[in-house]
Amino acid sequence: MSLRARLFILLQYLLPRHALTRVAYRLARIRVAAVKNALIRVFIRVYRVDVAEVEGPVPQRFPSFNDFFVRELRAGARPIDASAGSVVSPVDGIVSAAGRIERHRLLQAKGLHYTLEELLATDLDDARTFRDGAFVTLYLAPRHYHRVHAPLAGRLTAARYVPGDLFSVNASTVPGIPKLFARNERLVCHFATDSGPLIVVLVGALNVGSIGTPWSGEIRPRRRGVVEELDLARRGVDPGVAKGGLLGWFNMGSTVIVLLPPGACDLDGDLQRATQVVMGRPIATLRNLSP
Repeated sequence: MSLRARLFILLQYLLPRHALTRVAYRLARIRVAAVKNALIRVFIRVYRVDVAEVEGPVPQRFPSFNDFFVRELRAGARPIDASAGSVVSPVDGIVSAAGRIERHRLLQAKGLHYTLEELLATDLDDARTFRDGAFVTLYLAPRHYHRVHAPLAGRLTAARYVPGDLFSVNASTVPGIPKLFARNERLVCHFATDSGPLIVVLVGALNVGSIGTPWSGEIRPRRRGVVEELDLARRGVDPGVAKGGLLGWFNMGSTVIVLLPPGACDLDGDLQRATQVVMGRPIATLRNLSP
């Protein structure tokens, strides 16, 4: 690890991470036209955002920087692979890690692991179901499209918000903070599909002002507290979702982890660390499809 990366990690330990994230939350929602337009233009220039994919004029059509950050794309910009056996990428992103879950251990980075139990922070049955399964960890850089979509068609059966820390999840930080994804706040979404259970974990990070979903609305970061089970029935939202359907969005960038049970699929052989993926394109192929 480079000296620069070590210094960045040390700085994160010293900084008031939740306070900084609250400041970022407020700045991203400023609606003064001159301010928000300047923020959007600088962001596009620094991170080389592809605005050709965006419907309508940029920055004029967006009331705030955050509205631009969680932007929808024009129709047809992300075609969803319709093959019956495909598991599609839920996001545009970069593969941080992918492979087999070794009994209950997931690879974070070389020499670093964390467990299903630590990640899910719920009852042990959830973790047992995915032992020896497969996982894909996808990092969303600032330039990426920041909406999260369903890898498979299914039905949301549970959603649990886990309070936690807000370390950065970029490539400089992931190799240097043990159990990073199990330390940061996260929203754990459980789905039932025709091919078995599926979990999609939305991991919060430094400057992620909130995580939003169609079922929960906006969830603001909490450093401490108990795991919150979202009352899906009381919210009265249809839990069904199509392949490629919207699951949520990050208000600033972060990471998504996809978990599949043992024997469910074969991961794409090209899913190596630092591989670029595009939402809607296959990342795995299902086994034993129902007739």
